[in-house]
Amino acid sequence: MQKIESFKVDHNKIDVGMYISRIDDNIVTYDVRMVKPNSDRVLTNDGIHTIEHLFATFARNTEFSKNIVYVGPMGCLTGFYFITRDLSHNEAIKIVKDSMNFIADYEGEIPGASKVECGNYKLHSLENAKNDIKLIRQKLQNYSEEQLYY
Repeated sequence: MQKIESFKVDHNKIDVGMYISRIDDNIVTYDVRMVKPNSDRVLTNDGIHTIEHLFATFARNTEFSKNIVYVGPMGCLTGFYFITRDLSHNEAIKIVKDSMNFIADYEGEIPGASKVECGNYKLHSLENAKNDIKLIRQKLQNYSEEQLYY
């Protein structure tokens, strides 16, 4: 089998940040790294789950909701994939930055976290989510399109 593109990236060179993982016609996959790969820190499971619910809810409630294809965690517990269609890179950066600010300021019930709506509704922690996004939130404050490349 051929090696997939994401395994061809030298993870020793990746730090906290947002990167273009791949472009397929009008669809862009962004690699939103919230912690440095292969460091001593990974995202918490309950934090990741809460980030997923809040990030996806926020992004899909922006004016660009029709352009959001997917928001989901990486199996390596270091970040998220953010997949968009027909968005500029600057619009994508803004959505991610605004989503992280939304999570940092969020109080209340987690959207979609009931037994009816979620397959693991007990695995949530807003406190851990807020801690897990601190580094990426700080990094994105003055992020530019030029920084999107590995």
